Amino acid sequence: MSRRLPASLILAGAGKMGGAMLEGWLADGLPGERVAVIDPNPSPAMAQLCAAHGIALNSAAPAEPEALVLAIKPQGLEAAAEGLAPLAGPGTVVVSVLAGKTIANLKDRLPRARAVVRAMPNLPASIRRGATGAAASPETSEDQRRTAHALLSSNGLVEWLESEDLIDAVTALSGSGPAYVFLLAETLAAAGIAAGLPADVAARLARQTVAGAGELLGRSPEEPGTLRRNVTSPGGTTAAALGVLMAEDGLAPLMRDAVAAAKRRAGELAG
Repeated sequence: MSRRLPASLILAGAGKMGGAMLEGWLADGLPGERVAVIDPNPSPAMAQLCAAHGIALNSAAPAEPEALVLAIKPQGLEAAAEGLAPLAGPGTVVVSVLAGKTIANLKDRLPRARAVVRAMPNLPASIRRGATGAAASPETSEDQRRTAHALLSSNGLVEWLESEDLIDAVTALSGSGPAYVFLLAETLAAAGIAAGLPADVAARLARQTVAGAGELLGRSPEEPGTLRRNVTSPGGTTAAALGVLMAEDGLAPLMRDAVAAAKRRAGELAG
């Protein structure tokens, strides 16, 4: 999909995720004068960033901008909605990264908004290596979708979903997924300690193994299964370990159960 940054933009919420998104837009060439930031408690770093790029911070925001990005805390939507509602006009595309807040919920709080994109990024978006699933309301035009795509893809991969109903599955897979990888690093280090390594050595080796394998996976055109087979010699040490991990009661059913549990919980929390 082609990318089209907006002519005018309001960012509501400039915390870790909102700040990372803003840095990505600026790096992609969005002029600071097109942006207004609303955040009741901006960090000193955010205030400096806005000043350096000519970004309006907590001053008069443009009415009905081309895009309104919601990056506030989900529990803060109710309190913020009164001030945000007048800013979202019929021609504004609202892009929300608020976990658990559905398109219907957002439209209730921003009644003049028609084009609403609900997105679920993950933690690596904060370093522009994220994975985001996005779904748009039926009123969202192709041009508005391109604008939303440009804003979201500044921080990594964007996958457009045919239905908002799939957001819970995205939450369970990529939204929560970084925690699964961090747990892998933890358990790999613990296994190294059990095998006789000093704790600090096991921690460093496990951390770099996970980070390095992830980087290799990101750079390689090969499928994960191909990369796994490439480092698995028949009858070797890796094959012995994979015999345990790939058993019927190994990693695959555990991961299916984990993702299913996360999906169920996402559905319970949505509103």
